[in-house]
Amino acid sequence: MPKILIVGGGYAGFYTALKLEKLLRKGEAEVTLIDPLPYMTYQPFLPEVVAGSIEARHAVVSHRRHLLKTNVVSGRVVDVDHSKKFATVELSGAGKKKISYDQIVVTAGAVSRTFPIPGVAENAIGLKNIEEAVEVRNRILSNFDKAANLPAGPQRDRLLTFVVVGGGFAGIEAFGEMRSLATYLLRYYPTLTFDAIQFHLIEAMDRIMPEVSKKTSEWVIANLDRRGAKIHLNTQLLSAVNGVVKLSTGESFPSDVIVWTAGVMAHPYVRNTDFPVDARGRITAKATLQVADGDEVVPGAWTAGDVSAVPDLSGFGVGGYCVPNAQHAVRQAKLLSKNIVAQLRGEGIKEYFHKPLGAVAGLGIGIGVYQWKGLAIKGLLAWFMHRGYHGLAVPTWERKIRVFAGWVWNFFLRRDIVSNSAIKGPRLEFQTYASKSAKK
Repeated sequence: MPKILIVGGGYAGFYTALKLEKLLRKGEAEVTLIDPLPYMTYQPFLPEVVAGSIEARHAVVSHRRHLLKTNVVSGRVVDVDHSKKFATVELSGAGKKKISYDQIVVTAGAVSRTFPIPGVAENAIGLKNIEEAVEVRNRILSNFDKAANLPAGPQRDRLLTFVVVGGGFAGIEAFGEMRSLATYLLRYYPTLTFDAIQFHLIEAMDRIMPEVSKKTSEWVIANLDRRGAKIHLNTQLLSAVNGVVKLSTGESFPSDVIVWTAGVMAHPYVRNTDFPVDARGRITAKATLQVADGDEVVPGAWTAGDVSAVPDLSGFGVGGYCVPNAQHAVRQAKLLSKNIVAQLRGEGIKEYFHKPLGAVAGLGIGIGVYQWKGLAIKGLLAWFMHRGYHGLAVPTWERKIRVFAGWVWNFFLRRDIVSNSAIKGPRLEFQTYASKSAKK
């Protein structure tokens, strides 16, 4: 039986496995998925997890619960020797092991792309996974608790200053949801005022959200400005040492919450493989989603999602390639699984082609923006469109129902404002009060 190995269980990897389970006949192929995490994260929901509009567990989808015909392996692929068709896997709690395969699907995804800016690695936090979203939320809530006990002054200002770096969709959505949460929290903190809370978004370019028109992006800036959230355009972050944010404009302010959303890069592990990569570290591919070295297809190797450089035949891509987003990852995965099955059966394979359906973003409760060509929708209707699209796009009906049910309950009960930051030290209280053995 042919062995199909899927490296990475994010959007592309999860959907590839899910689709293969539906397409493959019994005994036609054996599918194995390897990922260090037991779930895929629906990343468009991360800003709403930060804001408390979605329960963190509902923004992730269990591999083992939904991939019932796939061998799910908890581990990290550290190397691939495709010439011998072996992958070296660091198994959780069991050391390293070599796994053989006939067909490999590399869908390792992307990680946050940072620059050598002093203090960023030590003080900033990304927003690529569920753990980061929960941490950002906990920091905001904990800072409000601390600030409520302090008089006005530098110490309180630092706690109530929140910074987001990066003005793309991810950054703007996180920024808007964070501002929405902070405004909501004020009703529970009578000692704090709206003017005491400072929000700053730093963008090196002269505009935000390149996926929408300039006019629409200016509306977003104006909307956030009215809500007390300042956007710094044409501004670079020079330093974040000790949490003190220094900008190229000369401005400087301390912050305990610095969120980095300034781009992504292909997972660096692929440089440890013998697959061809481009200058940006992405695995090069044909439009058929086959790994390719120039014009030559690499037999038995496939790729999709953020880790790959897939030609965008629609003409909407950046530099001729598909941009790293969920729309492409999901659709590429579905075609990739069909192409693998077609090749196993000696049938023809197809090229990936997808025209964008527009761009939609949520900026906090009741505020959204949607852009498709010259059509722009803003405000409450766009917010409903955002929730409707992503609520239906999250994989599996089990997760769709949980998410929609959560939104309905939040409408009646309001969002939760409990921080669970103590989970980082779950044994602290027990250790503090546990009886110690007597010294002899």
